[in-house]
This record gives sequence, structure tokens and C-alpha cells, in this order.
Amino acid sequence: MAGRHRVQHVLQICRPLRRVVREGKEAGLVEVGRFGDPAAATSRVRELSRGGRLKNDRIDAAAAATAAYLHGDGRDVEPEDHATALALLDERRVNLAQARVRTVNQLHALLRDLLPGGAPAQLSADPATSLLRTVRPAGDVEQVRKDIARDLIAEIRLLDKKLLDNSTQMQGLVEAADSTLMDTPGIGPVMAARLIARTGHATRFPTSAAFANYAGAAPVEIASADKSRHRLSRSGDRQLNSVLHTIAVVQIRMPNSPGHAYYQRKLAEGKSLKEEKRCLKRRLADHVWRIMIADERRAKSLLIQEA
Repeated sequence: MAGRHRVQHVLQICRPLRRVVREGKEAGLVEVGRFGDPAAATSRVRELSRGGRLKNDRIDAAAAATAAYLHGDGRDVEPEDHATALALLDERRVNLAQARVRTVNQLHALLRDLLPGGAPAQLSADPATSLLRTVRPAGDVEQVRKDIARDLIAEIRLLDKKLLDNSTQMQGLVEAADSTLMDTPGIGPVMAARLIARTGHATRFPTSAAFANYAGAAPVEIASADKSRHRLSRSGDRQLNSVLHTIAVVQIRMPNSPGHAYYQRKLAEGKSLKEEKRCLKRRLADHVWRIMIADERRAKSLLIQEA
């Protein structure tokens, strides 16, 4: 209890300072410096509120929450909604896909021993069944291999069905959320579900640039010897970045899509293939953020009207 009062006391002292710093920064009079360093801010709050450098999980959590509040980065605790359900389905889909890859790899290893040259790289249940019918075991070892291969094919069929059911569930939840993401070329039920699941509420990002930075789609500027260039960002949510990459690749291959036209314009400007793709991903991040913001505002207005 005493610790909570100390934190509130620190907040009361720092709130005017925060306002002065913010106003000075907007006027160009103050350089924020270490005020923008979350680790330094958290350490300072911990030291002031506890009277020393005591450190454990509870103290760290309280200090981090205080620093987030001072920086204006705090997030309200909200009830679980469709985004949480989509996140669960997305995690389940990732696990199912990984299990399918492992099963297919095991089947490939068996078919290499049963068939000359093995099986084609892109292997599914039906072609594998056809190949397995041509196998005539010459002994007990080959018979065991064929039996295991048959079991693996049955597992692949089951995993394919679970993946299909998972996609159907995702589509139902995306449509129930009244999302318009699937109106964008290259965004299907799975991509839309993953965007919503990984983003949560888009309104927590003040600008599209903040969302692009969170997704790792904002290029990083590198300046040296009066030369400036941009390189690929390795930070951010890599799964969200992967979704934007997939959408960009699909749109590039679609002649009538906005992404294809944008890609061709960048190509005419003399940019490299990698640079063009990065520019398209950055543009898609803006587009996706605007759509999710519009969807959330529309849903909020509908709730207000119903109330």
C-alpha cells in the first residue's frame, strides 16, 4: 500500500514536468533526450518510488506501467473480443501447418526408400496414395515402411481437414466482425484473420506510420558520407510483416490490382526489385491501417445507435 502511494506521489510530481516537456518539444524549445528511453524511464521511476534500486517482478511491472502512463503509451484493459478469438485460431493454424510439414517430411523419407527417385517435392495425400499403390514390398522391412507411409497419409488427410475447418472458422469470425479487409485484392480469410489477430485494436496506433513501424514495414534510413539510403527493417512484429509481404507478392502478380500498378511505377523510377517490394509493403501497411480504423469506427457508431 505504501508503495502504491509512493508511485502516485511520483506521478503527481512528474505530471507537470511531462506537460512542460511536451509543450517545449512541440515548440522546438526542449530536446527530450532520455525522456524517450523506456528503460531509463522505468529505472528512474523504480528508484524514486522505492527509495533505492530494489528489483523484482512486481516492482518492475509497477515501474513499467508508471513509465507508460507518463509517456502516454498506456493501453486500457479491454474485454476479450473477436480479435482474441482470431488470435487463438491463428495460433492453432500455425501449429497445424507445422505438424503437416513434419508429417510430409516423414512421408518423403519413407517414399525415398520405397520408390526409385522418391516422390515429387509438392506432395499431398492423393498423389502419395497413388504412388504407394505401386509399391510391392519385397520383405518385412519394406512392408513396415509401407504401413507407416499409409498411416502418415491418413494423418495428412486429417490435418488438411482441420486446416480447412480452421479457415472456415476464421472467415466466419471475420465476417461477424463486419471487417472489410477481404475486399482488398490479395487478402483472404486467413490473411484478414491474422491481420486482426496480430493488430488487435488499430486505434491504439495514432498514425499509419506508427502501425507500419510496429509491423516492421517502415524502412530504416542509413546515412553515411553525405549519402542516404533505406534498408530493410528487422524489427517489429515479424508475423504481421509476413502477412504484408504475402499480400504484396500476390498483388504484384495480379495485373489489375492497385499494388501491381504501384509496383510498375516504382520500376519505371529505377528502383531495385527489393526496394519496390519494400515500398509496396509500406503502402499496404497504410492501406490496412486505414481500413481497420474505418471498420472500428463503423462498429462503434453502430453500437451507439443501438444503445
